Amino acid sequence: MEKQKIVVHWFRRDLRLNDNAALFSALCSGFPVVPLFIFDTTILDELRSQTEADGLTSDKRVDFIHRALSAIQQTLSGKGSSIITSHSSPVEVFKRLLSLFSIVTVYCNEDYEPYAIDRDNLVETILKHSGAKLVRVKDQVIFDKRDILKSDGSPYTVFTPYSKRWADKLTENRDEALKTYPSQNYVNNFNPVNNLKNQINSDNKLDWRAVVSSAELEIGIPSLEQIGFKISDLELSGVVLPWKRGDSPNGYAQQLLNSEIISSYHLTRDIPSLKGTSLLSTHLRFGTVSIRELVSKALIANKVWLNELIWREFFKMILFHFPYVTDDPFKRKYRFIQWRNDETELQRWCNGTTGYPIVDAGMRELNQTGLMHNRVRMITASFLIKHLLIDWRVGEAYFAQKLLDYDLSSNNGNWQWAAGCGCDAAPYFRIFNPWEQTKKFDPNMLYIQKWVPELNSGTDGSTIYPEPVIEHKKARERALMVYKNGLMER
Repeated sequence: MEKQKIVVHWFRRDLRLNDNAALFSALCSGFPVVPLFIFDTTILDELRSQTEADGLTSDKRVDFIHRALSAIQQTLSGKGSSIITSHSSPVEVFKRLLSLFSIVTVYCNEDYEPYAIDRDNLVETILKHSGAKLVRVKDQVIFDKRDILKSDGSPYTVFTPYSKRWADKLTENRDEALKTYPSQNYVNNFNPVNNLKNQINSDNKLDWRAVVSSAELEIGIPSLEQIGFKISDLELSGVVLPWKRGDSPNGYAQQLLNSEIISSYHLTRDIPSLKGTSLLSTHLRFGTVSIRELVSKALIANKVWLNELIWREFFKMILFHFPYVTDDPFKRKYRFIQWRNDETELQRWCNGTTGYPIVDAGMRELNQTGLMHNRVRMITASFLIKHLLIDWRVGEAYFAQKLLDYDLSSNNGNWQWAAGCGCDAAPYFRIFNPWEQTKKFDPNMLYIQKWVPELNSGTDGSTIYPEPVIEHKKARERALMVYKNGLMER
């Protein structure tokens, strides 16, 4: 059978059909478009370390991705097409696709994480050998990895001047920076499902089976169980989930953009008992909403909220320019801090039994919902690092395991900020007092009572609330001493 000429749109962190930059380019290419999603075994195998007794793993992020893909598939099915999926490694998947199709171009939206960059470089090499191209398009940020630089061409490492240049550049290039890509208007350009079936299920047995036997392609979305996962308690997160059957994508976008919350964000964002944050971090992480749409909204509605979106891009660019931060402190002089890393105290922090109610409430919220209020994230991180003297990388890894909105650059940047070792970080001697933080941000203990109910009567019926793992003043003095000694050894 003669191979059909196609272009591929490779979905990754852009799980939407509307205002999708790379998808728009693919759909306007003049070739039939094959939409592809890869359940990357390199990533999923790490999550399966938590496999349960039934042999399956419950992970809210995989469940969220599956629901978002199902929403895309619903639309494609209505247009006579289908997404193609594979549970394998990207390299093997593209070898398989090249054996079946004559690929002209693979379009994808650019990713800035070290693993993603290495993965894309490998795929690009394979495609080049077959005369195909990989085109990476800016989509998940307003300004790309080299768009915001100092006058000497070096990257910013302090947020305030970065954010000022970011804002100035937006003013200078607003129309271009916030340009929309109406990919949703061209969905008829996806390859018809019959063409896909003819190519993928043809009787023309090529040599691919001996080489890439694991890279089976599926027309449509496999069940969660087929990739080793199961439906999670995702609803507990409070995040608006990918739209249900019958809902329109436009209606879904309107659900996400709560104008009342966004307009009052600067007044409510630090109060964990209120619904005062946008809950859009998960949607930004997986690209179920367009960053251009959010920034356009923020410019009108709330500059403080806009500032948070700029922080997100700042951390992405730090990770790109300084990839060593995934394993080491940005400020290398902090390598010599002598962490205690007490395993028992770590478990008390993880379980939310430190004896500090605001810390315990945050950890229990994380464990149950996959999210934690941002103010409380700072409090819990500071507590682990400064009160317990546990390496910030341990806390970062725990958040990476639990967070529904986990994003490597933001998670790493914020943990290093709390530890004092990151770019533009809080000074090491800034140590949050959990009691004062409670008085300021949860004075009536509404948030605490929700997650630490045993405080209401002294017991939850079986467990007496524990005494503090360490007294605050003692912990503060110890942390200051350890940090000073560690910094002197550099």
